[in-house]
Amino acid sequence: MSLSVKPGTEWAAVYGRARAAVPEAFADDRVLNFWGGLWRQAGTPVPAVSPVDGTSVAGTLWLDAKKAAHAMRASLNEHRTWSVASLPERTTRVLAAVDEIAEHRELLSLLLMWELGKTWRAATRDVDECVHSVRWYADRLDGMLAGRAPLRGPVSNFGSWNHPLSVLMHAMLVQALAGNAAIAKTPAEGGAIGLSLAVALASRHGVPLTLVSGGGLELVPAMVHAEYLGCVSYLGGARSADATAACQVPSERPHVLEQSGINCWGVWGYSDWSRLYGQIRDSFVHAKQHSTAYTRYVVQRELLDEFLDAYETALDGVRFGNPLAVATPDDPLPDLDFGPLVSGSHAERLHRAVDDVLDAGATAIRRHSVDDGHLIPGQRTSAYVSPVAVLNPRSSSALYSSGPAGPVDSIVLVDTEDEFLSAMNVSEGALVASISCDDELTARRLAGELRAFKVGINQPRCRGAGDEPFGGCGDSWRGPYVGGDLLVRAVTSATRPGRVYGNFPSFSRTVPAPWNGRASGACP
Repeated sequence: MSLSVKPGTEWAAVYGRARAAVPEAFADDRVLNFWGGLWRQAGTPVPAVSPVDGTSVAGTLWLDAKKAAHAMRASLNEHRTWSVASLPERTTRVLAAVDEIAEHRELLSLLLMWELGKTWRAATRDVDECVHSVRWYADRLDGMLAGRAPLRGPVSNFGSWNHPLSVLMHAMLVQALAGNAAIAKTPAEGGAIGLSLAVALASRHGVPLTLVSGGGLELVPAMVHAEYLGCVSYLGGARSADATAACQVPSERPHVLEQSGINCWGVWGYSDWSRLYGQIRDSFVHAKQHSTAYTRYVVQRELLDEFLDAYETALDGVRFGNPLAVATPDDPLPDLDFGPLVSGSHAERLHRAVDDVLDAGATAIRRHSVDDGHLIPGQRTSAYVSPVAVLNPRSSSALYSSGPAGPVDSIVLVDTEDEFLSAMNVSEGALVASISCDDELTARRLAGELRAFKVGINQPRCRGAGDEPFGGCGDSWRGPYVGGDLLVRAVTSATRPGRVYGNFPSFSRTVPAPWNGRASGACP
């Protein structure tokens, strides 16, 4: 069966639609920077290619430190005006922006597919979650702002590339609802085009946003250390350049920093293998390139045979490949579990990590060829990685102590509960964890010893939505927890005394217990 890119979804057609929708945001094959209400052709051109097939896509203009400082100063002026606007006015403008984002759902999704390699399912979910969640906040913000006021300066955002709409754009719009101007750096790995389209739509309604591109060294003085910033926020993985830059924030400045960790799934005293089979397959969404992905299974040794039967059956059902490739023009876009990784360099690093862990003595359970994927004959495949599983990685290997950010699983065998807990807590803090166990009392007892913010019993955990908080435990997080009213608290100041909910390892302040589905219990 010969495949080709679905007509109408070719890069030239999609980019042409983006330029027609917001011509002010683009100049030829470049995405412009936006500050002070204007799109500006300033900065050094940096080219970009799509991970889907190596097609050249619109690049960015990277600012130097001086230009970045100008952009931040303009945002401060916008913040002063916006922070005194009434909540009804702010809400009207933000909701008008959200309505336009919803109208451009298909175009935004196609841009995310070309820029980041998302599947159609993952890309549309990213747009939909942004739209639905901002509307949810707009309906409830009046109560959430009781006793709260905007920050003294704008919020500076660094966001990972993997969720540019549902995490980064969503955060900026909620920050604006709360009375703040919002600044964002486009992730270096990609997402600038889709973000620029969304920011352009919002700016037409007077929402005070700033969007700039650049390297960490150039932007850190303006986006992290400037004295007039109200808060620095980074929500994403721990291994990108943006994460490194954001972590330079002075400890005394309000900040929210996600630092990830290894999210583990433990299997202890378990027998419902058909249920676990489905959960394993679902875990491969977006090639496990997100901060709540499960990439390590800690398995009771006596259950290994049954676990491997379920695991290998799950992998047999996983489909990956080119998310835009179809057999006939009338076919819908393929329903794949994941597409390429975000870049060829990322895929190359992951291949090296797998080679290293195998050379150190681990056993390969599965390592298929990329040729098994849903691909167009002759297309470039440097960003693709097929699912891989390794058994018993040595503690000296990189894959043992850090997450792969790709479709690579580690399986660790243990014999005792102490070994189980030690292996589950290997990263000294995680965002999520899960335990598959037939006995719920045993599962909850073990869960109480895990250094993870959310723990699922016979089910996965994720960021959540609505009232559900999100954050980390131990080394996986710094600063206030977010989600629900906690996201609003993180980007506002108290007008009367109140508790700050969060993980503050460098501070000596009392912090409430984390949200993990249990009635009580503090993060160890």
